[in-house]
Amino acid sequence: MDTSISRLADFAAGLRFEHLAASVVHDCKRRLIDALGCGLAACDAPPSRIARRLAARVDLPDGVPVLGTRRRTLPELAAFANGVMIRYLDGNDTFPGGGGHPSDVMAAVLAAAQEAKADGRAAITAIVAAYEVYAALFRAVNMRERGLDHVFYTAVAGAAGACNVMGLDAGRTAQAIALAVTPNLALEATRRGALSEWKGCAAGNAARNGLFAALLAREGLTGPEQAIEGAHGLRELVGGFELPDLAARGADFRIGQAHLKRFLAEFHAQSPITAALELARKVSHADIARITLHTYHFAWSEVGHEPEKWRPTTRETADHSLPYMISAALIDGDFSDAVFEPERLADERIHALAARLTVEEDLDLSARFPAFVPCRLEIVTHGGMRHVATVDYPRGHAANPMDDAEVEGKFLRLAGRRLDEASARRALDMLWRLDAGKTLEELWSVLTIGAEERP
Repeated sequence: MDTSISRLADFAAGLRFEHLAASVVHDCKRRLIDALGCGLAACDAPPSRIARRLAARVDLPDGVPVLGTRRRTLPELAAFANGVMIRYLDGNDTFPGGGGHPSDVMAAVLAAAQEAKADGRAAITAIVAAYEVYAALFRAVNMRERGLDHVFYTAVAGAAGACNVMGLDAGRTAQAIALAVTPNLALEATRRGALSEWKGCAAGNAARNGLFAALLAREGLTGPEQAIEGAHGLRELVGGFELPDLAARGADFRIGQAHLKRFLAEFHAQSPITAALELARKVSHADIARITLHTYHFAWSEVGHEPEKWRPTTRETADHSLPYMISAALIDGDFSDAVFEPERLADERIHALAARLTVEEDLDLSARFPAFVPCRLEIVTHGGMRHVATVDYPRGHAANPMDDAEVEGKFLRLAGRRLDEASARRALDMLWRLDAGKTLEELWSVLTIGAEERP
Protein backbone atom coordinates (compact mmCIF):
# COMPACT_ATOMS: atom_id res chain seq x y z
CA MET A 1 0.00 0.00 0.00
CA ASP A 2 1.35 3.44 -0.87
CA THR A 3 2.79 5.72 1.79
CA SER A 4 -0.01 8.28 1.70
CA ILE A 5 -2.76 5.73 2.25
CA SER A 6 -0.76 3.98 4.97
CA ARG A 7 -0.24 7.29 6.75
CA LEU A 8 -3.97 7.99 6.81
CA ALA A 9 -4.82 4.43 7.80
CA ASP A 10 -2.30 4.23 10.64
CA PHE A 11 -3.70 7.41 12.13
CA ALA A 12 -7.36 6.48 11.73
CA ALA A 13 -6.94 2.97 13.09
CA GLY A 14 -4.81 4.09 16.01
CA LEU A 15 -6.84 7.00 17.41
CA ARG A 16 -8.52 6.34 20.76
CA PHE A 17 -10.79 8.37 23.01
CA GLU A 18 -7.98 8.64 25.55
CA HIS A 19 -5.99 10.66 23.01
CA LEU A 20 -8.61 13.42 22.96
CA ALA A 21 -8.44 16.40 25.28
CA ALA A 22 -11.68 17.51 26.92
CA SER A 23 -11.74 20.57 24.66
CA VAL A 24 -11.61 18.35 21.55
CA VAL A 25 -14.50 16.22 22.83
CA HIS A 26 -16.46 19.41 23.48
CA ASP A 27 -15.69 20.71 19.98
CA CYS A 28 -16.97 17.44 18.54
CA LYS A 29 -20.21 17.62 20.51
CA ARG A 30 -20.83 21.19 19.34
CA ARG A 31 -20.49 20.18 15.71
CA LEU A 32 -22.59 17.07 16.12
CA ILE A 33 -25.36 19.13 17.73
CA ASP A 34 -25.11 21.62 14.87
CA ALA A 35 -25.16 18.98 12.13
CA LEU A 36 -28.09 17.01 13.55
CA GLY A 37 -30.09 20.21 13.99
CA CYS A 38 -29.50 21.01 10.33
CA GLY A 39 -30.53 17.47 9.40
CA LEU A 40 -33.76 17.52 11.38
CA ALA A 41 -34.72 20.87 9.87
CA ALA A 42 -34.29 19.47 6.35
CA CYS A 43 -36.43 16.37 6.87
CA ASP A 44 -39.27 17.68 4.71
CA ALA A 45 -37.14 19.02 1.85
CA PRO A 46 -37.92 17.28 -1.46
CA PRO A 47 -34.47 15.64 -1.82
CA SER A 48 -34.71 14.38 1.78
CA ARG A 49 -38.04 12.75 1.02
CA ILE A 50 -36.59 11.10 -2.09
CA ALA A 51 -33.61 9.79 -0.11
CA ARG A 52 -35.88 8.43 2.60
CA ARG A 53 -38.13 6.72 0.05
CA LEU A 54 -35.12 4.93 -1.37
CA ALA A 55 -33.96 3.95 2.12
CA ALA A 56 -37.44 2.64 2.93
CA ARG A 57 -37.21 0.09 0.12
CA VAL A 58 -35.13 -2.02 2.52
CA ASP A 59 -36.77 -2.40 5.93
CA LEU A 60 -34.45 -3.93 8.56
CA PRO A 61 -35.80 -4.08 12.12
CA ASP A 62 -32.22 -4.27 13.45
CA GLY A 63 -30.82 -1.89 10.83
CA VAL A 64 -29.52 1.66 11.02
CA PRO A 65 -32.03 4.43 11.80
CA VAL A 66 -32.95 7.17 9.36
CA LEU A 67 -32.82 10.56 11.05
CA GLY A 68 -36.15 11.99 12.17
CA THR A 69 -38.08 8.79 11.48
CA ARG A 70 -38.72 5.35 12.94
CA ARG A 71 -37.36 3.61 9.88
CA ARG A 72 -34.32 1.34 9.92
CA THR A 73 -32.49 0.18 6.86
CA LEU A 74 -29.11 -0.85 5.45
CA PRO A 75 -26.27 1.29 6.85
CA GLU A 76 -25.27 2.69 3.46
CA LEU A 77 -28.87 3.72 2.64
CA ALA A 78 -29.23 5.36 6.04
CA ALA A 79 -25.92 7.16 5.52
CA PHE A 80 -27.17 8.56 2.22
CA ALA A 81 -30.53 9.71 3.60
CA ASN A 82 -29.01 11.17 6.75
CA GLY A 83 -26.21 12.80 4.78
CA VAL A 84 -28.66 14.49 2.44
CA MET A 85 -30.58 15.89 5.40
CA ILE A 86 -27.49 17.12 7.26
CA ARG A 87 -26.20 18.91 4.19
CA TYR A 88 -29.28 20.07 2.33
CA LEU A 89 -29.96 23.42 4.06
CA ASP A 90 -26.30 24.46 3.76
CA GLY A 91 -26.16 25.21 7.47
CA ASN A 92 -23.47 22.81 8.65
CA ASP A 93 -19.85 23.64 9.36
CA THR A 94 -17.12 24.35 6.81
CA PHE A 95 -13.47 24.62 5.93
CA PRO A 96 -13.65 27.68 3.62
CA GLY A 97 -11.73 28.08 0.41
CA GLY A 98 -12.83 24.87 -1.28
CA GLY A 99 -12.74 22.68 1.81
CA GLY A 100 -16.41 21.91 1.87
CA HIS A 101 -18.25 20.72 4.96
CA PRO A 102 -16.40 18.29 7.24
CA SER A 103 -19.49 17.42 9.28
CA ASP A 104 -20.75 15.61 6.18
CA VAL A 105 -18.62 12.69 7.44
CA MET A 106 -20.98 12.26 10.38
CA ALA A 107 -23.54 10.46 8.24
CA ALA A 108 -20.99 7.73 7.49
CA VAL A 109 -19.57 7.54 11.01
CA LEU A 110 -22.90 7.49 12.83
CA ALA A 111 -24.29 4.79 10.53
CA ALA A 112 -21.17 2.70 11.13
CA ALA A 113 -21.45 3.32 14.89
CA GLN A 114 -25.05 2.12 14.91
CA GLU A 115 -24.22 -0.90 12.79
CA ALA A 116 -21.35 -1.79 15.13
CA LYS A 117 -23.37 -1.09 18.31
CA ALA A 118 -20.62 1.33 19.37
CA ASP A 119 -20.86 3.63 22.37
CA GLY A 120 -20.72 7.42 22.50
CA ARG A 121 -17.01 7.61 23.14
CA ALA A 122 -16.28 5.47 20.10
CA ALA A 123 -18.53 7.66 17.94
CA ILE A 124 -16.80 10.85 19.13
CA THR A 125 -13.36 9.36 18.50
CA ALA A 126 -14.29 8.28 14.99
CA ILE A 127 -15.76 11.68 14.13
CA VAL A 128 -12.57 13.41 15.28
CA ALA A 129 -10.50 10.94 13.24
CA ALA A 130 -12.63 11.61 10.15
CA TYR A 131 -12.31 15.38 10.55
CA GLU A 132 -8.55 15.04 10.78
CA VAL A 133 -8.30 12.94 7.63
CA TYR A 134 -10.66 15.34 5.86
CA ALA A 135 -8.56 18.37 6.86
CA ALA A 136 -5.31 16.64 5.88
CA LEU A 137 -6.61 15.91 2.39
CA PHE A 138 -7.94 19.45 1.91
CA ARG A 139 -4.72 21.07 3.14
CA ALA A 140 -2.68 18.84 0.84
CA VAL A 141 -4.71 19.19 -2.36
CA ASN A 142 -7.54 21.58 -3.24
CA MET A 143 -9.82 19.49 -5.44
CA ARG A 144 -11.91 22.49 -6.49
CA GLU A 145 -8.92 24.06 -8.21
CA ARG A 146 -8.64 20.87 -10.31
CA GLY A 147 -12.31 20.92 -11.36
CA LEU A 148 -13.26 18.24 -8.84
CA ASP A 149 -15.77 18.43 -6.00
CA HIS A 150 -14.82 18.65 -2.34
CA VAL A 151 -17.05 15.64 -1.53
CA PHE A 152 -14.00 13.54 -2.37
CA TYR A 153 -12.75 14.44 1.13
CA THR A 154 -16.06 13.25 2.60
CA ALA A 155 -15.83 9.84 0.95
CA VAL A 156 -12.26 9.16 2.06
CA ALA A 157 -12.60 10.64 5.55
CA GLY A 158 -15.96 8.94 6.01
CA ALA A 159 -14.32 5.60 5.21
CA ALA A 160 -11.53 6.30 7.70
CA GLY A 161 -13.95 7.28 10.47
CA ALA A 162 -16.21 4.31 9.80
CA CYS A 163 -13.22 1.96 10.07
CA ASN A 164 -12.25 3.52 13.38
CA VAL A 165 -15.68 3.08 14.96
CA MET A 166 -15.97 -0.49 13.62
CA GLY A 167 -12.57 -1.35 15.12
CA LEU A 168 -10.79 -2.29 11.90
CA ASP A 169 -7.02 -2.57 12.00
CA ALA A 170 -4.66 -0.41 9.95
CA GLY A 171 -4.44 -2.99 7.15
CA ARG A 172 -8.18 -3.13 6.50
CA THR A 173 -8.49 0.63 7.03
CA ALA A 174 -5.91 1.12 4.28
CA GLN A 175 -7.96 -1.07 1.97
CA ALA A 176 -11.09 0.97 2.78
CA ILE A 177 -9.29 4.23 2.03
CA ALA A 178 -8.06 2.85 -1.29
CA LEU A 179 -11.62 1.74 -2.08
CA ALA A 180 -12.87 5.24 -1.25
CA VAL A 181 -10.17 7.14 -3.16
CA THR A 182 -10.42 5.24 -6.44
CA PRO A 183 -14.11 5.60 -7.47
CA ASN A 184 -15.07 8.90 -5.82
CA LEU A 185 -13.67 11.76 -7.91
CA ALA A 186 -16.80 13.86 -8.41
CA LEU A 187 -17.08 16.87 -10.73
CA GLU A 188 -17.13 20.48 -9.53
CA ALA A 189 -19.87 21.01 -12.14
CA THR A 190 -22.19 20.26 -9.20
CA ARG A 191 -21.58 23.83 -7.94
CA ARG A 192 -21.58 25.86 -11.14
CA GLY A 193 -24.26 27.83 -12.95
CA ALA A 194 -27.91 27.21 -12.09
CA LEU A 195 -27.59 24.71 -9.26
CA SER A 196 -29.68 21.56 -9.12
CA GLU A 197 -30.95 19.56 -6.16
CA TRP A 198 -27.85 17.38 -6.48
CA LYS A 199 -25.85 20.20 -4.86
CA GLY A 200 -27.38 19.26 -1.51
CA CYS A 201 -27.14 15.51 -2.11
CA ALA A 202 -23.56 15.06 -3.32
CA ALA A 203 -22.13 14.90 0.20
CA GLY A 204 -24.69 12.32 1.32
CA ASN A 205 -23.70 10.21 -1.66
CA ALA A 206 -20.04 10.56 -0.71
CA ALA A 207 -20.79 9.57 2.90
CA ARG A 208 -22.64 6.51 1.62
CA ASN A 209 -19.72 5.56 -0.62
CA GLY A 210 -17.18 6.06 2.15
CA LEU A 211 -19.15 3.84 4.51
CA PHE A 212 -19.63 1.24 1.78
CA ALA A 213 -15.86 1.18 1.21
CA ALA A 214 -15.34 0.48 4.93
CA LEU A 215 -17.95 -2.29 4.88
CA LEU A 216 -16.30 -3.89 1.86
CA ALA A 217 -12.88 -3.75 3.54
CA ARG A 218 -14.31 -5.28 6.69
CA GLU A 219 -15.47 -8.23 4.61
CA GLY A 220 -11.98 -8.62 3.17
CA LEU A 221 -12.23 -6.86 -0.20
CA THR A 222 -9.00 -5.21 -1.32
CA GLY A 223 -8.43 -1.95 -3.16
CA PRO A 224 -5.67 -0.69 -5.47
CA GLU A 225 -2.38 -0.61 -3.58
CA GLN A 226 -1.17 2.59 -5.27
CA ALA A 227 -4.43 4.56 -5.52
CA ILE A 228 -2.71 7.84 -4.60
CA GLU A 229 0.96 7.50 -5.50
CA GLY A 230 1.00 4.95 -8.32
CA ALA A 231 0.56 5.04 -12.09
CA HIS A 232 -2.73 6.72 -13.02
CA GLY A 233 -3.33 7.35 -9.32
CA LEU A 234 -4.58 10.52 -7.66
CA ARG A 235 -1.24 12.33 -7.74
CA GLU A 236 -0.84 11.74 -11.43
CA LEU A 237 -4.31 13.14 -12.03
CA VAL A 238 -4.25 16.25 -9.83
CA GLY A 239 -0.52 16.99 -9.48
CA GLY A 240 2.03 16.37 -6.77
CA PHE A 241 1.06 16.78 -3.15
CA GLU A 242 2.22 15.47 0.19
CA LEU A 243 -0.02 14.55 3.11
CA PRO A 244 1.03 15.74 6.56
CA ASP A 245 2.27 13.35 9.21
CA LEU A 246 -0.91 13.12 11.27
CA ALA A 247 0.82 11.33 14.12
CA ALA A 248 3.04 14.38 14.62
CA ARG A 249 0.05 16.58 15.45
CA GLY A 250 -0.28 15.07 18.90
CA ALA A 251 -3.27 16.52 20.74
CA ASP A 252 -3.76 19.32 18.20
CA PHE A 253 -6.88 18.38 16.21
CA ARG A 254 -8.47 20.39 13.43
CA ILE A 255 -12.09 19.79 14.37
CA GLY A 256 -12.08 23.02 16.40
CA GLN A 257 -10.99 24.95 13.31
CA ALA A 258 -14.12 24.07 11.34
CA HIS A 259 -16.32 27.17 11.24
CA LEU A 260 -19.97 27.03 12.24
CA LYS A 261 -22.64 29.05 10.44
CA ARG A 262 -24.96 31.55 12.05
CA PHE A 263 -27.10 31.67 8.91
CA LEU A 264 -28.38 28.81 6.75
CA ALA A 265 -26.47 29.98 3.70
CA GLU A 266 -23.20 29.42 1.89
CA PHE A 267 -20.28 30.30 4.17
CA HIS A 268 -18.87 33.06 1.98
CA ALA A 269 -22.19 34.85 2.31
CA GLN A 270 -21.99 34.95 6.12
CA SER A 271 -19.94 38.16 6.27
CA PRO A 272 -21.96 39.98 3.55
CA ILE A 273 -25.27 39.03 5.21
CA THR A 274 -23.92 40.32 8.52
CA ALA A 275 -22.92 43.59 6.87
CA ALA A 276 -26.31 43.87 5.13
CA LEU A 277 -28.17 43.45 8.41
CA GLU A 278 -26.05 46.21 9.97
CA LEU A 279 -26.89 48.59 7.12
CA ALA A 280 -30.58 47.61 7.09
CA ARG A 281 -30.84 49.34 10.48
CA LYS A 282 -29.57 52.59 8.94
CA VAL A 283 -31.23 52.84 5.55
CA SER A 284 -34.53 51.76 4.02
CA HIS A 285 -34.23 49.49 1.01
CA ALA A 286 -36.56 51.87 -0.84
CA ASP A 287 -33.91 54.62 -0.55
CA ILE A 288 -31.10 52.55 -2.09
CA ALA A 289 -29.77 53.69 -5.46
CA ARG A 290 -26.86 51.26 -5.72
CA ILE A 291 -24.99 48.65 -3.70
CA THR A 292 -21.40 47.47 -4.05
CA LEU A 293 -19.99 44.46 -2.29
CA HIS A 294 -16.19 44.40 -2.13
CA THR A 295 -14.95 40.91 -1.37
CA TYR A 296 -12.12 38.42 -1.92
CA HIS A 297 -11.66 36.42 -5.09
CA PHE A 298 -12.98 33.11 -3.81
CA ALA A 299 -16.30 34.61 -2.70
CA TRP A 300 -16.62 36.50 -5.98
CA SER A 301 -15.93 33.36 -8.03
CA GLU A 302 -18.04 31.01 -5.92
CA VAL A 303 -21.20 32.99 -5.19
CA GLY A 304 -20.90 36.42 -6.80
CA HIS A 305 -20.27 36.52 -10.53
CA GLU A 306 -22.34 34.06 -12.59
CA PRO A 307 -25.41 35.62 -14.26
CA GLU A 308 -27.70 32.99 -12.69
CA LYS A 309 -26.91 34.49 -9.30
CA TRP A 310 -28.79 37.73 -10.08
CA ARG A 311 -32.16 36.04 -10.63
CA PRO A 312 -32.07 32.57 -9.06
CA THR A 313 -34.99 30.25 -9.67
CA THR A 314 -34.04 27.41 -7.29
CA ARG A 315 -33.21 27.26 -3.62
CA GLU A 316 -29.82 25.77 -4.47
CA THR A 317 -28.86 28.73 -6.66
CA ALA A 318 -30.33 31.30 -4.26
CA ASP A 319 -28.36 30.08 -1.25
CA HIS A 320 -25.24 30.45 -3.37
CA SER A 321 -26.14 33.94 -4.60
CA LEU A 322 -24.64 37.00 -2.93
CA PRO A 323 -26.89 39.44 -4.83
CA TYR A 324 -30.02 37.58 -3.80
CA MET A 325 -29.14 37.05 -0.13
CA ILE A 326 -27.81 40.57 0.45
CA SER A 327 -30.89 42.10 -1.18
CA ALA A 328 -33.26 39.91 0.86
CA ALA A 329 -31.46 40.83 4.10
CA LEU A 330 -31.68 44.54 3.29
CA ILE A 331 -35.40 44.27 2.58
CA ASP A 332 -36.30 42.08 5.56
CA GLY A 333 -33.87 43.50 8.13
CA ASP A 334 -33.40 39.87 9.16
CA PHE A 335 -32.28 36.64 7.56
CA SER A 336 -33.58 33.09 7.58
CA ASP A 337 -33.83 30.33 5.04
CA ALA A 338 -37.47 31.33 4.52
CA VAL A 339 -36.09 33.63 1.80
CA PHE A 340 -35.43 30.49 -0.28
CA GLU A 341 -39.09 29.47 -0.39
CA PRO A 342 -40.73 29.64 -3.85
CA GLU A 343 -42.80 32.71 -3.08
CA ARG A 344 -39.71 34.65 -2.05
CA LEU A 345 -37.77 33.49 -5.11
CA ALA A 346 -40.52 35.22 -7.10
CA ASP A 347 -40.35 38.43 -5.00
CA GLU A 348 -39.72 41.22 -7.50
CA ARG A 349 -38.52 43.56 -4.74
CA ILE A 350 -35.52 41.28 -4.18
CA HIS A 351 -34.74 41.03 -7.89
CA ALA A 352 -35.11 44.79 -8.40
CA LEU A 353 -32.70 45.53 -5.56
CA ALA A 354 -30.27 42.84 -6.73
CA ALA A 355 -30.20 44.49 -10.15
CA ARG A 356 -28.66 47.54 -8.47
CA LEU A 357 -25.96 45.46 -6.76
CA THR A 358 -22.47 44.73 -8.05
CA VAL A 359 -19.90 42.34 -6.61
CA GLU A 360 -16.26 43.32 -7.03
CA GLU A 361 -13.04 41.65 -6.04
CA ASP A 362 -10.84 43.76 -3.80
CA LEU A 363 -7.21 42.67 -4.10
CA ASP A 364 -6.44 43.72 -0.54
CA LEU A 365 -9.31 41.58 0.75
CA SER A 366 -8.18 38.67 -1.44
CA ALA A 367 -4.74 38.91 0.14
CA ARG A 368 -6.28 38.62 3.61
CA PHE A 369 -8.27 35.47 2.79
CA PRO A 370 -8.42 32.76 4.16
CA ALA A 371 -7.02 34.00 7.48
CA PHE A 372 -9.94 36.45 7.34
CA VAL A 373 -13.25 36.21 5.47
CA PRO A 374 -13.62 39.95 4.93
CA CYS A 375 -16.05 42.14 3.05
CA ARG A 376 -16.98 45.79 2.68
CA LEU A 377 -20.57 46.59 1.76
CA GLU A 378 -21.30 50.08 0.44
CA ILE A 379 -24.74 51.59 -0.13
CA VAL A 380 -25.47 54.88 -1.87
CA THR A 381 -28.96 56.29 -1.44
CA HIS A 382 -31.01 58.21 -3.99
CA GLY A 383 -30.11 61.32 -2.01
CA GLY A 384 -26.37 60.64 -2.34
CA MET A 385 -25.77 59.44 1.22
CA ARG A 386 -23.11 56.73 1.54
CA HIS A 387 -23.26 53.96 4.15
CA VAL A 388 -20.51 51.38 4.69
CA ALA A 389 -20.22 48.24 6.81
CA THR A 390 -17.16 45.99 7.09
CA VAL A 391 -16.86 42.49 8.52
CA ASP A 392 -13.70 40.44 9.02
CA TYR A 393 -15.08 37.39 10.83
CA PRO A 394 -18.76 36.43 10.79
CA ARG A 395 -20.27 34.92 13.91
CA GLY A 396 -19.42 31.22 13.95
CA HIS A 397 -15.93 31.66 12.51
CA ALA A 398 -13.28 30.05 14.70
CA ALA A 399 -11.97 33.56 15.45
CA ASN A 400 -15.48 34.75 16.38
CA PRO A 401 -17.09 31.55 17.63
CA MET A 402 -20.70 30.98 18.53
CA ASP A 403 -20.91 30.21 22.23
CA ASP A 404 -22.62 27.08 23.52
CA ALA A 405 -25.87 28.95 24.14
CA GLU A 406 -25.94 30.04 20.49
CA VAL A 407 -25.22 26.50 19.32
CA GLU A 408 -28.06 25.26 21.50
CA GLY A 409 -30.40 27.98 20.27
CA LYS A 410 -29.69 27.11 16.65
CA PHE A 411 -30.30 23.42 17.34
CA LEU A 412 -33.59 24.05 19.13
CA ARG A 413 -34.86 26.31 16.34
CA LEU A 414 -33.93 23.82 13.64
CA ALA A 415 -34.84 20.61 15.45
CA GLY A 416 -38.15 22.24 16.39
CA ARG A 417 -39.21 21.93 12.76
CA ARG A 418 -39.36 18.18 13.28
CA LEU A 419 -39.52 17.49 17.04
CA ASP A 420 -41.67 18.83 19.83
CA GLU A 421 -39.83 21.09 22.27
CA ALA A 422 -39.50 18.48 25.00
CA SER A 423 -37.96 15.96 22.61
CA ALA A 424 -35.60 18.55 21.14
CA ARG A 425 -34.36 19.56 24.59
CA ARG A 426 -33.97 15.93 25.64
CA ALA A 427 -31.95 15.21 22.50
CA LEU A 428 -29.78 18.24 23.16
CA ASP A 429 -29.08 17.08 26.71
CA MET A 430 -28.16 13.62 25.47
CA LEU A 431 -25.81 15.03 22.85
CA TRP A 432 -23.93 17.03 25.46
CA ARG A 433 -23.57 13.79 27.46
CA LEU A 434 -22.81 11.57 24.47
CA ASP A 435 -19.52 10.29 25.89
CA ALA A 436 -21.44 8.74 28.79
CA GLY A 437 -23.78 6.77 26.53
CA LYS A 438 -23.43 2.99 26.27
CA THR A 439 -24.91 3.00 22.78
CA LEU A 440 -26.52 5.55 20.46
CA GLU A 441 -29.91 3.83 20.62
CA GLU A 442 -31.51 6.11 23.20
CA LEU A 443 -30.37 9.20 21.34
CA TRP A 444 -31.76 7.96 18.03
CA SER A 445 -35.05 7.04 19.67
CA VAL A 446 -35.46 10.69 20.68
CA LEU A 447 -34.53 11.95 17.21
CA THR A 448 -37.81 10.69 15.77
CA ILE A 449 -41.20 12.13 15.03
CA GLY A 450 -44.10 11.33 17.28
CA ALA A 451 -46.21 9.88 14.49
CA GLU A 452 -45.66 7.60 11.55
CA GLU A 453 -43.35 8.70 8.75
CA ARG A 454 -44.81 11.51 6.63
CA PRO A 455 -44.74 10.86 2.87
